[in-house]
Amino acid sequence: QVQLVESGGGLVQPGESLRLSCAASGIVVSINHMGWVRQAPGKEREFLARIGPGANINYEDSVRGRFTISRDNAKNTVYLQMNNLKPEDTAVYYCKTAYRGREYWGQGTQVTVSS
Repeated sequence: QVQLVESGGGLVQPGESLRLSCAASGIVVSINHMGWVRQAPGKEREFLARIGPGANINYEDSVRGRFTISRDNAKNTVYLQMNNLKPEDTAVYYCKTAYRGREYWGQGTQVTVSS
């Protein structure tokens, strides 16, 4: 059974950084596409970044240069390093993947950027 567990969210001030983690079980992150998505209150879910096998990485334009997706194969964990956070980054952040025709999502972690 595939399970994704996010952690690392919190309350930060504008300009600060956070690193989100997504610990996976039931799949191997190094050979599957893993992504980060967020949903702000009253808005639709927004794709942020994806990492696939090898060096295949994609970013949404609004976060490219500020956010970095990476993975630790030994820990079977995917990360999202977020720098220079802005109030508009406030949202619930989800890790997701697809495996054998099904989508899997974590429970989400709240990120709040406020002074």
